[in-house]
Amino acid sequence: MKLDLNSILSKDQYESKGIILPRFDIEKMKEASASAPTWVHFGAGNIFRGFIARIAQDLLNQGLLDTGIAAVDTFDFEIIDKIYKPYDNLTLMADLKPSGDVSYEVIASVSEALRASFQYEEDIERLMTIAKSPSLQLLSFTITEKGYALRNMDGELLPVVVSDIENGPADCKHAMSIVCALLYERFIEGNLPLAVVSMDNCSHNGDKLKSSVLEIANAWRIKGFVGSEFIDYLNDESRITFPWSMIDKITPRPDASVEQMISKDLGIEDMAPITTSRGTFIAPFVNAEVPQYLVIEDKFPAGRPALEKAGVYMTDRDTVKLTEKMKVSSCLNPLHTAMAVYGCMLGYKRICDETHDAQIAKLIRRLGYDEGLPSAPGGSVIDPRSFLDEVINVRLPNPHIPDMPQRIASDTSMKISVRFGETIKFYAARNELDKLEIIPLVIAGWLRYLMAVDDEGNSFERSPDPFLADSRAEALHALELGCTRPDDIINSILSDSGIFG
Repeated sequence: MKLDLNSILSKDQYESKGIILPRFDIEKMKEASASAPTWVHFGAGNIFRGFIARIAQDLLNQGLLDTGIAAVDTFDFEIIDKIYKPYDNLTLMADLKPSGDVSYEVIASVSEALRASFQYEEDIERLMTIAKSPSLQLLSFTITEKGYALRNMDGELLPVVVSDIENGPADCKHAMSIVCALLYERFIEGNLPLAVVSMDNCSHNGDKLKSSVLEIANAWRIKGFVGSEFIDYLNDESRITFPWSMIDKITPRPDASVEQMISKDLGIEDMAPITTSRGTFIAPFVNAEVPQYLVIEDKFPAGRPALEKAGVYMTDRDTVKLTEKMKVSSCLNPLHTAMAVYGCMLGYKRICDETHDAQIAKLIRRLGYDEGLPSAPGGSVIDPRSFLDEVINVRLPNPHIPDMPQRIASDTSMKISVRFGETIKFYAARNELDKLEIIPLVIAGWLRYLMAVDDEGNSFERSPDPFLADSRAEALHALELGCTRPDDIINSILSDSGIFG
């Protein structure tokens, strides 16, 4: 049994294994998408396949949508070549429940998979054609916060961005430059409206996306590639919007135990993960937790799918901001960072195992209930205490979610100000900073983590983070346990506004 269109069209083999199949005509969906595309998504990884594509599938199953999503990758084209095309753009979704039960569904809502690079002329031409389509309603993104960055930690433009500014929209490489080029095509076609929607797990994601696109556009204006009318178009919310959103679903890297269940229990062949030349570890299947949340600012000038019919909270910007603040700054992400840095130092390989460590369990409960929850804003579409209860009692302890502290520890330097800054400011405004004990402990833990020495004195590999190239991080890395505390280095890091805002 294989994961391809021919196999799932026969149905019997899949349904006999309890695998949920699409309830819509896939070929008809592809035809409609080819002639009148409505949705393009940048970032073809697990969170897209296991969440965003599934939203579209839900709407297709209900007959509320007749087109699929064009999945686009700007970073790792082997994902398209080795994970999408050989499997006819299908994904096998594995829902991992705390009880140990696993349910499976074939996701078939991807109408086409494209590589966003000018070295692939056919793919770029198709993207440009889609961009000019009056039917197009939204571009969405899960490219991680790094995908929007145009500058390094010293504030200098990245070399690829410098090149894109010099070359203009006809030959660019950075994701934001390509998006800007697509919007320029849409502008030339007749000021066509569009929602440009970041669904990445970062604060004020819509503003980050807009800021990067506008910086490229203004640089091209100065170089003479575009006129000021294009800048006006990007700033006109009756034409182009950059809605904010809050997303939450844990989709860890593919786990060997899930692969074994799929191959042995289900009998589906060729499901082994691959590691691409760019270091992406990805499989034809996605394993993930069941709880998921997506809250989006309802600002779509070209119309939109009935996202609320697939469980998406559609609301206003203020409510998105409150919900995001609750999740990112109070009730989930701070707990993840705490577990990540201490988990690495204590030798844990799974987040769920950390919840059985009495000290870590106490750490995250105090961080969440005692320090985070009082600062969580009211007015969210999700109740903060109920959300935190689910995080601590259901989601983090789920033994079947193979998430790793090493994954979550990536880019910690870019997360600290967002995950802890709002709570610190909340207490500072009330002259109650002395009530905070756990947040300072987590920050101290991160500094200790930078030494890359565990509590047994053994070295470990630090997770990728642009700050690791900083001389101060290297200085801490060179230290040994029991050394004199390097106050000059620590004070320099703690006073760095590039990290702490």
